[in-house]
Amino acid sequence: MDKTLKEFQKEQAIKCFNQTWDYIDSPNRTEEDDLSMIHCAHTSRYLWGQVGEPLNFERGEWQISKVYHLLNKGQQALYHAEACLRICEKNHIEDFDIVFAYEAMANAYKLLGDNEQLESYKKRAYDALPQIEDEGNRNYARSELDKI
Repeated sequence: MDKTLKEFQKEQAIKCFNQTWDYIDSPNRTEEDDLSMIHCAHTSRYLWGQVGEPLNFERGEWQISKVYHLLNKGQQALYHAEACLRICEKNHIEDFDIVFAYEAMANAYKLLGDNEQLESYKKRAYDALPQIEDEGNRNYARSELDKI
């Protein structure tokens, strides 16, 4: 059976999202890998924009912000963190995702040296932790916030 274009795009969006995580988790990324990581994250988000839902959009923006955070590119990290947070707020996405939207904002402001905004978003993230229903997810989120 032939795949439809939408099925193919969804498959590729997932593949690129997962490949981006492989790059994120790689301890020995090269400059070429960093560039590929950027391209994979953007490709995944673009494809989700064609076939996904707001949850996919905001997670894609979060992942792009994470990539730029790892590469010490504060303005780009902030741009995508703001997009992530905006999508969460507009679509009433909470739980795990809103905590990580605040985490992305805090990490971006940390890179930019804006300690007031960093602390503000870090506090929002910690304050939102009780919203996370799953205890394992809540503990994981707390451990990520503790790294900021």
